[in-house]
Amino acid sequence: MLDFTVWDELLRRYINEKGLVNYAAWKREQPQVLANWLSSLQGMELNSDASSSEQLALWINLYNAFTIATILEKYPIKSVLPKIFDRIPNWIAFLWFFQRRIYDAFGKSYSLAEIENQILRQDLQEPRIHFAIVCASVGCPLLRSQAYLPELVEQQLDEDARRFINNPDKVQYNSASGTLYCNKIFKWYRQDFLSVANSIPEYIRSYLETDLPLTANTAIAYLYYDWSLNQRIS
Repeated sequence: MLDFTVWDELLRRYINEKGLVNYAAWKREQPQVLANWLSSLQGMELNSDASSSEQLALWINLYNAFTIATILEKYPIKSVLPKIFDRIPNWIAFLWFFQRRIYDAFGKSYSLAEIENQILRQDLQEPRIHFAIVCASVGCPLLRSQAYLPELVEQQLDEDARRFINNPDKVQYNSASGTLYCNKIFKWYRQDFLSVANSIPEYIRSYLETDLPLTANTAIAYLYYDWSLNQRIS
């Protein structure tokens, strides 16, 4: 199994309690450490007998590490969703960011979309990965300041789900209107959550720390998704 020590140490140093990344300090102080660690994967073999916990830890870590490495290479940038003339979103560049097969590991080239959709969603079928993989945006889940480990990944994913769902920036309930306001992750990946729950409100209720009257019939609306870079200023 891959040793995540380097990745773990970098996360602990440059990620704060709000899941924000100090890209400026990271690029200034250790610009090549992450890239070098990821390069070491090219000559390794993928363990075909790995357990689901080992695979989850591996691919969540790699998705996040590849994403951060790309941002560090391009930094300073404002967002993974660039704009044309400061107004019009450049969706082609955005899709290219996720679709390019430029990440080499285990003798193969991957894209971020392939890791997410084919490995984590299709093969491993774990909805909680949507609270763990981070696309370097404020609207994303908070980046965990430690690596995922096979022996802890189930606990870590549960913690991630609770942190996300109990964060009012991601999930809110308006008792006056009876409306549940959700991060758009619950819209984009609705079917993943419905594979383990009867409805989105009921899935959310299972992780809430407060008792809310959420049922399958609860009205849902979606919050603005902030594509600004998840950067820590100081």
